[in-house]
Amino acid sequence: MKIQSIVLGAGTAVLLGLGSVTAQAQPTENAEELYEENCLSCHGSEIYTREGRMVTSLDGLERQVQRCETALGLRWFDEDIKDVASYLNHHFYSFER
Repeated sequence: MKIQSIVLGAGTAVLLGLGSVTAQAQPTENAEELYEENCLSCHGSEIYTREGRMVTSLDGLERQVQRCETALGLRWFDEDIKDVASYLNHHFYSFER
């Protein structure tokens, strides 16, 4: 009985861990909407794929999204900034987490 509890607990921990990794790896629908409505109003996607791009890390990407959000006078939550950075990372950058 004790071994079953340990195995069940370990299996649950693994499933919960995988769920959180999947949730972090996939940007939200809100992020796509924010990107399309705001980021594309200033520039196209070529800025993310150009040679010599300035952003070199996920933290740097989040800071850049925050600078853009401020420059546009938007009032996003911190979560929105992280979601848009995650969206950009997923589609253009592929930085390690």
